[in-house]
Amino acid sequence: MDALLDVSTAPWVDLHPVHPATPGAEWWRTAVVYQVYPRSFADSDGDGIGDLPGITSRLEHLAELGVDAVWISPFYRSPQVDAGYDVADYRDIDPLFGTLTDFDDLLGRAHSLGLRIIIDLVPNHTSDEHAWFRQALAAAPGSAERGRYIFRPGRGAAGELPPNNWKSIFGGPAWTRTTGPDGEPGEWYLHMFDSRQPDLDWSNPEVHEEFESILRFWLDRGVDGFRVDVAHGLVKADGLPDWSGYTAMVEGSRDSGTGPMFDQEGVHEIYRSWRRLLDTYPGQRVLVAEAWIEHLPRIARYVRPDEMHQAFNFTYLTSRWDAEEARQSIIDSLEASDAVGAPTTWVLSNHDVVRHASRFGLSEAGSMPKGIAASDEQPDEELGLRRARAATLQMLALPGAAYLYQGEELGLPDHTTMPDEVRQDPAWFRTADAGSDRETGRDGCRVPLPWSAAEPGFGFSPTGSAWLPQPEGYGRYALDAQRGVAGSTYELYRQAVALRRHLGLASGGLDCVELADTDPSEVVALRNREVLVITAYGPGPVVLPAGSDVLLASDHLGTDARGRTLLPPDTTAWILPPTQRLPRARSAGAE
Repeated sequence: MDALLDVSTAPWVDLHPVHPATPGAEWWRTAVVYQVYPRSFADSDGDGIGDLPGITSRLEHLAELGVDAVWISPFYRSPQVDAGYDVADYRDIDPLFGTLTDFDDLLGRAHSLGLRIIIDLVPNHTSDEHAWFRQALAAAPGSAERGRYIFRPGRGAAGELPPNNWKSIFGGPAWTRTTGPDGEPGEWYLHMFDSRQPDLDWSNPEVHEEFESILRFWLDRGVDGFRVDVAHGLVKADGLPDWSGYTAMVEGSRDSGTGPMFDQEGVHEIYRSWRRLLDTYPGQRVLVAEAWIEHLPRIARYVRPDEMHQAFNFTYLTSRWDAEEARQSIIDSLEASDAVGAPTTWVLSNHDVVRHASRFGLSEAGSMPKGIAASDEQPDEELGLRRARAATLQMLALPGAAYLYQGEELGLPDHTTMPDEVRQDPAWFRTADAGSDRETGRDGCRVPLPWSAAEPGFGFSPTGSAWLPQPEGYGRYALDAQRGVAGSTYELYRQAVALRRHLGLASGGLDCVELADTDPSEVVALRNREVLVITAYGPGPVVLPAGSDVLLASDHLGTDARGRTLLPPDTTAWILPPTQRLPRARSAGAE
């Protein structure tokens, strides 16, 4: 056995205040929000694609889980080239998912259960089937119709080269050339994603007016907020200059700045105007930024008091299973958010990344592959889940808001052996010529959920159909196989969410704790209010302070021959140490 880390007799060397307690009435500062990816959540009509009535039928599960709000990924009318993030009509529901009446029913049922509803807004681009873009293609260069998008003449003697060297996030060039009615090649249009997702031109007042109208449409129906897709991407630098850097989804632009297509100053006035609009509605409606920016102080600018309410913390999401990296991410994140008076919004998984239960089972634990294929290294499923549970318990003890991705409360891993012929992510197709750099894509984390172990399709659909194949092993993760089972991942999540609320951890102050005789690369110890949160990252167990009350642990604790309580590797525990040995932080860390 690896050497014990004994913190039982002298648990603290020092406390370092990181974040002051922040009591406040706004619900969004402390909320636990659950992301629903509609096509994979629950299918009510048997076509193999999840829908709005399916979501409505499962809302009681989310209420029982204890979350405060539900974020629903796009359900708008769309050709579904990018699973609904290519919007053809922002004021209608795609028939795949139901009708506006179905949405109203969902909203009403959610509100009756005490759940708020946040919907996705996609303002950076539309579908190429949107009425505006069809009008643009039919109109002449320089027309008002083309002015809603970013059309440019090409470079080269005959305009045969793209206007600049920008690359699509999904691979390949970010420009596609149009063809005129006479069959001759014409201007180029910008698309930072798929060629069927043309970017809007936010320097055009008509675009601003349209989206304020869209916001009002959904606010008037009663939605509680908007998660803003690619929130950092709406404004492009003047002149669209060449840029040789690289930007990835979630990870952002590493070692090369944000680039002229992202995080431009003009985005902030857009969100100030939206905030003014939302503030005219009752009920604390919210804006949530999806901004892939590595530099935390830059992300914090999106959540200044007159802009958005939350911004996803992708720095925390992309941290590896490493004590020092996790600790620094937590400290830096809270300092950046505190500087603008905003909550930090923690997240570990979403529909764009390999689930953390799989990432943490890789040999480079927590690395960010662009999907996992059967020919890739396969995660250690048991180790990955163990670490994922520990990471979640650490996350839910942190002050601020937290987001959960559907299925993580069941401990779901990615489908890592999916046949290539069933993949649907546009990134898979657009990187087909990239050789060893081809992206497997995001299909593995989007597989339909298992609700019932013994039913066809694990209860996702009444017919057993599923738009992406489910792994055979998903049955052991099904909700009905975990509900009421002590120690199951579902029950761990449910207990953690309830305790988080009961103990006031989301509004508490956080201290970083130095433990005596421990290697900082093996343990992260934090104190929130009176709760000591310890995560063991090292190869050996940690001896917990004698006489402590263990509130919750991500896995079974052990004991040694002397009767001391042991925290095993890759485990997190919330404990109440003996009060007589609980020191007070020197300054703002205590309430």
